[in-house]
Amino acid sequence: MNRNLGLRKKTLPFILCIALIVAMALCTSGCNGSSAPSGAATEGDAQDDGQVLGTGSTEFTFQTVDLEGNEKEFEIHTDKETVGEALLDVGLIAGDESGYGLYVKTVNGVTLDFEEDGAYWAFYVNGEYAQAGVDATEAKAGDTYAFKAEKQ
Repeated sequence: MNRNLGLRKKTLPFILCIALIVAMALCTSGCNGSSAPSGAATEGDAQDDGQVLGTGSTEFTFQTVDLEGNEKEFEIHTDKETVGEALLDVGLIAGDESGYGLYVKTVNGVTLDFEEDGAYWAFYVNGEYAQAGVDATEAKAGDTYAFKAEKQ
């Protein structure tokens, strides 16, 4: 009986040590303190060019062009029905809802204020100025959507 008790005294600390190591490893990978979904831009963060963002069966290209002419391109994967929903989901756009739909003010971390300096984000579909807003445009596989900064 004494021999069995000695084995327990040696084994228990070992098991506790292993459990602590496993808990630390799990917390390191899953408890990084970020509340943003994977692939989403947080306030003020710009996504890097060439990223593949989102998950889903519909794949399209999304481009941005800022006021200085800097271009970025992303591959978007989604199951959302509209381009607006898909881009909001991955954190590439933000704006205000209005009676006309989503008024996009921020694209890839860059905010434009028309009232301040006449700059705004123009929405394009396959190189042509869009006929509908981003939140009313169906996400179609293979299409290219873009927001280009323009100034009056």
